[in-house]
Amino acid sequence: MLKTILRMRARVLAALALALLAGAAQAALPIQHWTASSGARVYFVRADAIPMLDLSVEFDAGGRYDPAGKTGLASLTNAMLARGTDGDRPMGEAEIAERFARIGAQRGGGAGDDRAGVSLRTLTGKAELDESVSLLARILAAPSFPEAVLERERQRWILSIREAGTKPETIARRSFGELLYGDHPYGREAAEATVAAIAREDLVRFHRDHYDARRAVVAMIGAITREQAEAIAERLTKDLPAGADRPGLPKVRRLGEAVERRIAHPASQSHILIGAPAIERGHPDFFPLFVGNYVLGGGGFVSRLYSEVREKRGLAYSVYSYFSPQLQPGPFTIGLQTQKAQTGEALKVVRETLERFVREGPTEKELAAAKDNLVGGFALRIDSNRKILDNLAMIGFYRLPLDYLERWTDRVSAVTLEQVRDAFARNVDPAALATVVVGDGEPGPR
Repeated sequence: MLKTILRMRARVLAALALALLAGAAQAALPIQHWTASSGARVYFVRADAIPMLDLSVEFDAGGRYDPAGKTGLASLTNAMLARGTDGDRPMGEAEIAERFARIGAQRGGGAGDDRAGVSLRTLTGKAELDESVSLLARILAAPSFPEAVLERERQRWILSIREAGTKPETIARRSFGELLYGDHPYGREAAEATVAAIAREDLVRFHRDHYDARRAVVAMIGAITREQAEAIAERLTKDLPAGADRPGLPKVRRLGEAVERRIAHPASQSHILIGAPAIERGHPDFFPLFVGNYVLGGGGFVSRLYSEVREKRGLAYSVYSYFSPQLQPGPFTIGLQTQKAQTGEALKVVRETLERFVREGPTEKELAAAKDNLVGGFALRIDSNRKILDNLAMIGFYRLPLDYLERWTDRVSAVTLEQVRDAFARNVDPAALATVVVGDGEPGPR
């Protein structure tokens, strides 16, 4: 059996390589969409080049629903899904892992602020497909959350948090979230005390309330027919819990003024994060901001921040910026590391570069180069089934149009200088940014 799986994997990898070469030139993806009888929304792309199926099932079950004092519940619930199942013949985590491995299937999952879910990569032979989908359906619908395993995972996570809490990058990230979002769930991170407070009944309740089909998105790409895809979506969602009404969540509040937090740390370099809540997913300014940010700090070696901070002054090995849209306004972030003694100068250069960019925008030449690079690199964004699956899940969860990927290059190409300037002026206020410095703890002049 093992040799058979290895031979099939080798054929799959060879076919995948050929498919990637062919797929690089194919921008448009024919996305099929329907609603399962359970209420789950389904997004499917048929791809027959390799005998493989990639799928994910994502739920409106992210960390923003963590109860106060139990931050980390969404992540722990997701991590425990495959640690045991109930039903006619209960399974433990070892048996679940062995059964997936025996048929060559790979299971994954995770939770973020907005969404949580599971993923599966499986061969499409009838035996492998049937068993892998059946296993995943049981994990989703009937996790047992065994107490002993939960205690092990809880302690493992607490130790990980304790260790990470000494690292300057972790301290900076936590402080950045707190400054940007205050008490909003987007600003919370799991801590030793909040993880220790999570009990098994919390996981049972969170799963029952949030892993329901009505708010589920099933994404699939692979060598199966539409009829098979419909049957798989039904199988994965028909036994899910009923779910519950969701608590109302506070709105993200914009920063009204600049705030700065300095934290002394023995690290040789200062870790710096600068930013503010910016836009939500689907915002009309997304493409002007996305293209403009390529010029500002998203384009790596060709970005303005890299030129000013790294090339001209040698203040950092790398400096970057990006937008992270979420259901509510996600952060605009600039990040860099610099020697402690250079912290003040680096901050001054970054702030001046940002202020000038927001005031003047990119040049015609910079904008044209950014659009050429982004359009030319689009194929790399969908050059594997895994990447396409991630895009399908994002389109489904955030209810983006089905032609989102098909029109992506056109929308990038259509961005104008005026649109970039207007979008940055509306969404990035250089006078109202949060700054976190971990390393050099001495406050400096702005």
